[in-house]
Amino acid sequence: MLSGSVKISGSKNTALPLMAAGLLADDPVTITNIPSLRDIKTFARVMSVTGAEVIHDPSSHSVTVNAGGLNRTEAPYELVKRMRASFYMLGALLGREGKARVSLPGGCAWGPRPVGLHLDGMKAFGAQIELDEGYVIATAPGGRLPGGKFKMEPSSVGATVNLLLAAVLARGSSRIENAAVEPDVVVFSEMLQNMGAQISGIGTSTLEIQGVDSLAAISFENCADRIELGTFMIAVAIAGTPGQEIVLTHAKPDHLGSSFLDKFRATGTKVEIDGNNVAVTAPEELEPVNVVTDIYPGFPTDLQAQWTVLLACTSGNGKVKETIYPDRFKHIPELRRMGINAIVVGDEVVVEGGGKVQGAQVMSTDLRASVSLVLAGLVATGTTYVQRVYHLDRGYEDLEGKLIRLGADVTRERYDEWADPE
Repeated sequence: MLSGSVKISGSKNTALPLMAAGLLADDPVTITNIPSLRDIKTFARVMSVTGAEVIHDPSSHSVTVNAGGLNRTEAPYELVKRMRASFYMLGALLGREGKARVSLPGGCAWGPRPVGLHLDGMKAFGAQIELDEGYVIATAPGGRLPGGKFKMEPSSVGATVNLLLAAVLARGSSRIENAAVEPDVVVFSEMLQNMGAQISGIGTSTLEIQGVDSLAAISFENCADRIELGTFMIAVAIAGTPGQEIVLTHAKPDHLGSSFLDKFRATGTKVEIDGNNVAVTAPEELEPVNVVTDIYPGFPTDLQAQWTVLLACTSGNGKVKETIYPDRFKHIPELRRMGINAIVVGDEVVVEGGGKVQGAQVMSTDLRASVSLVLAGLVATGTTYVQRVYHLDRGYEDLEGKLIRLGADVTRERYDEWADPE
């Protein structure tokens, strides 16, 4: 059973846009509360290719970006293929230099995640777009975008970020309709404002941007990771000692959205919020609660795999309906190997609670699927071996260390996946 407290790390999904924003200033920009993750290191390398100096200091959880020496407007395939967020280089380079050559992205191995919205938005803001052998070549007539109006269908965090990066240094004004309102976008917009960008409507679905000639260097603190917070809340609910609270510190609980908090409390788990601390107490028996993923403030798609494990630990049956990425169920076959009776029907997964979860050898397929297997291992009998945990290192800082500090029996071991069995 878990006990104690754990500190929530800075948000990965917010840190990457904040780093990209650093390319828009000529002088050094420092961002603090940066998690030490593989994606941060990868994006720092992508940014460095441009000639910008990017110093990532894991010990101080900071990144400093000095784009004064930026002399190359390309983000190559070899690096961009490693994660989709590298595509933010398109907006950053187009906004700063008026031109960009950026590889089409790679990333997690699930779901259609098209970049068409990004490109259509750039065109609406006056960019000329060409596709050449897997690269997007974007240019702004006269070196700066004229600005324009674009309505996103559907709303997209990544496209909203990219369009803001491109628009804040445009010659004229721009308008983004049906913009994403996720905390990642709000915090990112606030950093741009602090740098001198003129943005109105932050936190709403309509953003108005008046282009400025330059942005100033600042120091800015990244927010806490809401998905890590939700993941640990679920871990406490399923593996905590009933009646004994566990405190999650340095959190930002309002960033989870009302839907998650309401659904979580409905399971019978006690939640007390005191500023940036969240005290979670596991109940004697978890109640099954159905969820439907939706854009913020709806139930986060990045927590549905973890919720599936929670449902398996309840006293009845429940289901998860995925409306953002309908094929995001690659964790289900692996959970079934552990004895969890979960069946995918279209865009829903139905989970039978109350069964015995058994340790097994399972394989990670993406970031959130991999952490769901770790959660299942916390409540399983015997030993669970989760392979390909490099997915975890993309989004969870020191996950095993934090679980160990809560009392879990977790170890990380090197292995050869292709070695013949002895």
